[in-house]
Amino acid sequence: MNENLFASFITPTMMGLPVVLLIIMFPSMLFPSTTRLINNRLVSIQQWLIRMTTKQMMTIHSKKGQTWTLMLISLIMFIGSTNLLGLLPHSFTPTTQLSMNLGMAIPLWAGTVILGFRHKTKASMAHFLPQGTPLPLIPMLIIIETISLFIQPMALAVRLTANITAGHLLIHLIGGATLALMNINMTIAFITFIILILLTVLEFAVALIQAYVFTLLVSLYLHDNT
Repeated sequence: MNENLFASFITPTMMGLPVVLLIIMFPSMLFPSTTRLINNRLVSIQQWLIRMTTKQMMTIHSKKGQTWTLMLISLIMFIGSTNLLGLLPHSFTPTTQLSMNLGMAIPLWAGTVILGFRHKTKASMAHFLPQGTPLPLIPMLIIIETISLFIQPMALAVRLTANITAGHLLIHLIGGATLALMNINMTIAFITFIILILLTVLEFAVALIQAYVFTLLVSLYLHDNT
């Protein structure tokens, strides 16, 4: 109980050197490529999930937007696998770091915005000033729409960081409470343990949902600009 509540969010080091890059590269090992004519069950399930997600996410896009398919599918696979691996005991979750999430959100958001201004200049500029706006409100609306545009990557990163961090903190707190209650009242400790199991199952769902939401919002930004 004396352990620092935020100790699991500290960037791990080995011999004084950060090992975040190794942790980030590790999820790619979970999706091996195969050269066999008939795949095993695990690879077949992975490929089926990828095809289903690709079909659901990319059907709304034009041909120009569909060129981002590989990037978006790689993004959802990376975030989902990283979130799931972070639920293992004594592990580190890179997606709890706001700096890393901003590093993913800002380039993707900037790419979609630049694409929109390059290929749909008039439509992109029209977002800053809705049709029929009264003349006195034009400067204020332009400022508001500009702020809302630049806040999109912040919203992407903060949403992912907050949801993953909150789940880990809840698991940590309820787990500590369960250990403390075992010496006081076993019945209450058992009830708390059941709550902990249910919360862990919920966090598995949240890990996948947040990966899907992050990628879906990037996909919608891309759709608006292509």
